[in-house]
This record gives sequence, structure tokens and C-alpha cells, in this order.
Amino acid sequence: MPRPPLSRHPEAHLIARIGWLRAAVLGANDGIVSTASLIVGVAAASAPKSQILLAGVAGLVAGAMSMAAGEYVSVSSQADTERADLEREKKELAEDWDAERAELAGIYAGRGLTSEAAVVTADQLMAHDALGAHARDELGISETVSAQPVQAALTSAVTFATGAAAPLIAAMVAPGGLEVPVVSAATLVFLAVLGALGARTGGASLAQGALRVTFWGALAMAVTAAAGVLFGAFG
Repeated sequence: MPRPPLSRHPEAHLIARIGWLRAAVLGANDGIVSTASLIVGVAAASAPKSQILLAGVAGLVAGAMSMAAGEYVSVSSQADTERADLEREKKELAEDWDAERAELAGIYAGRGLTSEAAVVTADQLMAHDALGAHARDELGISETVSAQPVQAALTSAVTFATGAAAPLIAAMVAPGGLEVPVVSAATLVFLAVLGALGARTGGASLAQGALRVTFWGALAMAVTAAAGVLFGAFG
């Protein structure tokens, strides 16, 4: 009796989100922390509200562009490395198929397969897609985690601007002279929510995710406020 054809069970894994999730959390967190710290620092120096808001707007625009450029360059470098490794692997497959076959079989044997099963698996996978098998199992490159420069740049820019808008709005609505406590309190709430959302999306602990971003955000604002007070005293 022939075996029924194997069907692929559709199953969504959280690792599939890593490409955009990392850039999104980094962008939003940096947008909130850097803009809030900038606003708090300027406000702590007893600057007028117009200058406080101008600093916040400038921080939002400059930060979003910087994040986009930085992510694009960084992830592009990763993508270049991946392409170089794939080209090298393609050349090695063309020049010495048997050595590459033995190398792949050795990888599978190291993961627990018997020598015979490892050789059979290597043969079958290389017959199907030799470069793909080596990219995945030798180099650790797959579609799920491969570098996507444009996606990372756009995600970082948009999420930075969104995050930066939150403390900027808090500064706008804060009564004159109360920008520091209002922006600081609002920022800690924003960071806690962001940390919890990021942890939930990635399948981690909500409390741990919220705590780590609020701690570093509070530290950044405290240091910047101290600098604002110090330099404001000499202004």
C-alpha cells in the first residue's frame, strides 16, 4: 500500500518576526529615550518652552534619519557578508562536490544522526538544493533571519519617529515649568508599555521586558537632566 503524500503543517513561529521586531523595538525605544532625554535636559537648563519643543522636534527628525541610515548601512554590511559567503560556498560546491557532501554529512552526524543516516540526508538535501542546504546548515543563513536592509531602515525610521512623538506631545501639553516631571513620568509609562508589547510579540516575559527598558530610560533621563542643570547653571 503506497504511503500518503506528506503534507506540510502550517505553523507560525515567533522567530519569523525577528527581522522587523528587532528594528521596531530598537527604533521605538531609541525614539522615546533619546527625545525624552533631550527634552528633559533642555528643560532642566531652564530653557523657555519654545526652545524645549524645538529641541524635541529636531531630535525627532534627526534621530529618525540617523536610525534609518544606521540600520541600512549596518544590515547592508551583514547582507554583503552573507552574499560573499554564499558565493564562496557556490564555488566550493562546483570545485569539490564530494568534500562538501562529506562536510554536510559531518554536520548532521554531529547533531545526532548515525553516519549512514547523515550521508543519506546530505545526499538527498544536496540533490534537492545543495547551496540552500549548506547555507542553512553550515552557514546558518535562512530566509527567516537573512538581512533585509530596506525593511530594517524603514522600520527603524517609522518606529523612532512614533516613539519620539510621545514625549514631544507630553512636553507640548505640560504646564509651563513642569516639563521635566511630566515628560519623565509619561516617558516611563511609554517605555513600560513598549517593553511589554515587545516582550509579548517576541513571546518573552512582559514584566522583564517592561522593567529593562524603563530602567535604562530612567537612567538616561536622570543623567541628561543632571547635565542640563549643571550646564544651565553656567548659562
